[in-house]
Amino acid sequence: MTADAESDLYREVTPESKATRDMVVILVAAALALLFRDYAARDGVWLVSLLRTIGLDGAADTTNAWFTTSPSAQFNTLALWAIVHLISYVAIPVLVIKYVIGGRLRDFGVRIKGSASHAWVYALLLGVSLPFIIVVSSSAPFLAKYSFYHLAPGESLWPYMWLWWLLYGLQFAALEFFFRGFLVHGLKLRLGYAAIFVMMVPYVMLHFPKPILEAFAAMFGAIVLGTLSLKTRSVWWGAALHISIAGAMDLLALFHKGLL
Repeated sequence: MTADAESDLYREVTPESKATRDMVVILVAAALALLFRDYAARDGVWLVSLLRTIGLDGAADTTNAWFTTSPSAQFNTLALWAIVHLISYVAIPVLVIKYVIGGRLRDFGVRIKGSASHAWVYALLLGVSLPFIIVVSSSAPFLAKYSFYHLAPGESLWPYMWLWWLLYGLQFAALEFFFRGFLVHGLKLRLGYAAIFVMMVPYVMLHFPKPILEAFAAMFGAIVLGTLSLKTRSVWWGAALHISIAGAMDLLALFHKGLL
């Protein structure tokens, strides 16, 4: 059944008030999650301020040192960034699905069964993407952005780069769940296939700080991955694609900087 047909059937048997309420709840929750993601992930200043506000000055001083003077300050800041993303992209949507709209997580793109037959599509997308990534990977804007963890000359990949890659990968899986799961599958019953284009807008906006070609590619990627998520009812291959591309970008950046 297509997304539009599924939406038509849903609206025939569901009171208009509930259908509209659930859509509004999902959109408001998404907006709040993105606000939290943007402001809480910038640095640890807010966390230090919160600890001081509740009277935990010792913990505030220790936390401030984690993000400023600690030898692992760069990693600690990036780890906070990743953890905030996991809360925004997973914890908030899961709470909304289970306790506000009363939905089932398996209906929001987390199924595995039946998705293997579409693996070739994602492999094709990866194959198409890699040549373009290789071409732009030596450009100044690309090298200024990647990798997020700035490996110092002579610094080993272990432990901080490897730990960062683990968190980075989890963040991409969470991102796919949020955009291609929570938003697309959460809105499809009310909006049908158009849910993809609603999801596309905030997804493209996330890429505004990035190189312009990557931002344009995000528009295409949102439509393709959203369509495939609707078809497979799964976000996992999209997550694998995202992680593979991000990993290639980091490795190419490190290579061009002479750090591999």
